[in-house]
Amino acid sequence: MRISSYTIAMKILGKEWNEREVLLADGAWGTEMLKLGLVQGDPPELWNVEHPDRVMSIARGYLDAGSIFILTNTFGGNPLTLERHGLADRAYELNKLGAQLTGQTVENRAIVVGDMGPTGKMLVMGEVTEQQLYEAYALQAMALKDGGAEWILVETMSDVNEMGIAVRAAVESTGLPVIASMTYDPTTNGPRTMMGNTVEECVKRAEKEGASIIGANCGTGIENYIPVAREIRERTKLPVWIKANAGIPELIDGKTVYKMTPEIYASYVPELIEIGVNVIGGCCGTNPDFIREIKKIIDRYNEKL
Repeated sequence: MRISSYTIAMKILGKEWNEREVLLADGAWGTEMLKLGLVQGDPPELWNVEHPDRVMSIARGYLDAGSIFILTNTFGGNPLTLERHGLADRAYELNKLGAQLTGQTVENRAIVVGDMGPTGKMLVMGEVTEQQLYEAYALQAMALKDGGAEWILVETMSDVNEMGIAVRAAVESTGLPVIASMTYDPTTNGPRTMMGNTVEECVKRAEKEGASIIGANCGTGIENYIPVAREIRERTKLPVWIKANAGIPELIDGKTVYKMTPEIYASYVPELIEIGVNVIGGCCGTNPDFIREIKKIIDRYNEKL
């Protein structure tokens, strides 16, 4: 059973999972890497080889902040994305190493979540076939598992079909629990992905393909993920995962700036908990300070269970 798989994952940490308990994920990786010197447009995954100390410092920051789920530096690590940088043949190496770096940092004090993002290629335009997507995600997922990933995250997806293929590839190639996380925008007709997919469509597809957790991340600020979380919760009995951005970014002096404070971000957490969200973290613009503020609220809630 998929929910029991979640319970098993919690035992990695030496604890039983109360289905009402809220768990803490990590925050952004991309914006944190930019702070450490990553050049916009360069492949972050290459840092797993060239700057492992910087990669591990991000994981360590979230571990120290209290995160239970910590990602790997492999968001763009599928071979179809790496191909743009001439690194397709190093996909296995870079993903395995990414998982190893997070694992070495957390030392069994958090769950290592192998991160898989979109390829950037559009099925509907014929830029890639379903088989090519499946093979790319299967290779990435297997490399992450071989590097020590205990969960797989399929995130920041805007196409329900790509998400479904990625989830199925990860489930079938690794047997690990898989999180399916879409990116939604607020519209007059309710939350939709960039490709026009509804929450209902995404939840149904994620369940069909074997996801263990269903959620949403990136794209917009946390205030806009309240209705998204509510609808996901209404449509599934699986655990729900939410990682929103630190508000809407602004371009200041040529740089992308997120002005939302950790305190304001965390002020939305009680409503997410009330809705029934099981795992809460942050995406673009968030950092360990945000995670510490979220933790304060989660801890107060969990202590009352």
